[in-house]
Amino acid sequence: MAILSSTSPIIGITSYVAHDINSFCSPAAYSKAVQRAGGIPILLPPMQLDVSAILERIDGVILTGGGDIEPECYGGVEHPTIYGTDRDRDTAELNLAHHLLKLDKPILGICRGLEILNVACGGSLITHIPDVFGETVLHRVERLTPSSHSVDIFPDTCLGGVLGQSSVQVVSWHHQAVSHAPEGWRVCAKAPDGLIEALEHETHPWAIALQWHPEMSPHDPLQQRIFTAFIQAAQGNH
Repeated sequence: MAILSSTSPIIGITSYVAHDINSFCSPAAYSKAVQRAGGIPILLPPMQLDVSAILERIDGVILTGGGDIEPECYGGVEHPTIYGTDRDRDTAELNLAHHLLKLDKPILGICRGLEILNVACGGSLITHIPDVFGETVLHRVERLTPSSHSVDIFPDTCLGGVLGQSSVQVVSWHHQAVSHAPEGWRVCAKAPDGLIEALEHETHPWAIALQWHPEMSPHDPLQQRIFTAFIQAAQGNH
């Protein structure tokens, strides 16, 4: 664990409502990954916030995973596999994404976070991956069970520079994905079945979005490099 200090960057981590216990929640793995990289994590509640005031006080944001985005947010259609929707969270995070993309503060999107950034920029989603790509690659074994598969990292991309590898093994836990890179973003990784696994912004100083879950590989130094690079970028904004 990195030693934290008053100069360590403060990282906002999006959270969700756990209705059964009336609480705001975020898996601890996100905060632990930020702390290992030398950042100070704080949770952002999924409600209408004074986004400008918050962003003045933090140095970077992680848009985390979670339930599906309401299809009406991106002109999609209902599907029996859609679960865990929360329109308040969708509205808050889309608003947050719009504000973030106008600033120089680093952004890391993870799973749902990639999808939020995609939708915020006018992109659409594949509603259920097996319907389009089949199951040659299992992006999720079951609804509550993650999977593992390889991802091909594109050369000459920011993500490729961070990882220093052309292929990595990842923890995957999603049944939806971006259909194509929206305006302003480039594809920087794909799964063996051709599914987009990562995007990075073409003009923002540091904005990377991953479909997989690097925080769920705490002992994989390659995955931790992503958080280290993110925190280093946030330190430059501190």
